Amino acid sequence: MEPGAGNRIRVIEFILLANRRLQPILFAVFLFAYVVTVRGNVSILAAISVEPKLYTPMYYFLGSLSLLDIECITITIPPMLAYLLAHQCRVPYASCISQLFFFHLLASVDCHLLTAMAYDHYLAICQPLIYSSRMICEIQGALVGICYTISFTNALTHTVAVSMLDFCGPNVVNHFYCDLLPLFQLSCSSIHLNRQLLFVWGGGIFMGVIPMILFSVSYAHIPAAVLRITSAEGRKAFSTCGSHLTVVCIFYGTSFFSYTHLGSVSALDMERGIGILNTIFSQMLNPVIYSLQNPDVQGALKRVLTGKRPPE
Repeated sequence: MEPGAGNRIRVIEFILLANRRLQPILFAVFLFAYVVTVRGNVSILAAISVEPKLYTPMYYFLGSLSLLDIECITITIPPMLAYLLAHQCRVPYASCISQLFFFHLLASVDCHLLTAMAYDHYLAICQPLIYSSRMICEIQGALVGICYTISFTNALTHTVAVSMLDFCGPNVVNHFYCDLLPLFQLSCSSIHLNRQLLFVWGGGIFMGVIPMILFSVSYAHIPAAVLRITSAEGRKAFSTCGSHLTVVCIFYGTSFFSYTHLGSVSALDMERGIGILNTIFSQMLNPVIYSLQNPDVQGALKRVLTGKRPPE
């Protein structure tokens, strides 16, 4: 820390998870999760790229989600592994703010991409006759572009608001990466505006209410349409929707629990556990969830692992 304006102490670095006894365990857990997540999502991307049957909008979004999962976990885990390996979990102020921005950018894109996938499932199942004309490459790109635009605005808003806070000490972040709620607890200035932004812009409207309304409207029409389909296509659609629903429940369940507490002191350890579940193990489970009941993805994965060429 160094003196700031008016002889106030200004924090120039933060300390993450200052518990030396847990460092070897944390290093092993984080390294395992990172390797499994990257390998699983790279396998999904490889399967989609080599299997002609997977050149569809649904798998385009799934590939985008896998790429996002790799990027999101790379923002948090490798820096933490480096800090744990050096037995010194000190993060410069600028690095902490940068990590905060990119993490919320990618997490927000993840949220909106799941909503876009729900719309894709709705068109494919409920309006199959116009699906190919509606979900063309330009529309797919536009949907992903909208996801990134909204998410960039969201992440930039929170990052600028946090950078305007004063941090006078202590500087120990009760988390394994830089996030909004742990930083709020360390600020020595008013965080009323930051809490309002988090509730309205972040966890409330743009990453909570609106995506959930769109998601619910899309899936409200799907069960009746699936029941009317008696072919194998209907069963395949149902299993795909089941995988998507599972991922959405994990993502929204952990996110809502974490951010509705708004960093209360009594929930610090629980929030940290929820943060690990949401930012690490959800990305690690996504490839398993999407491939478990999908024979096309399973077949493509087997061909990738064995080196066999897809059937003509």
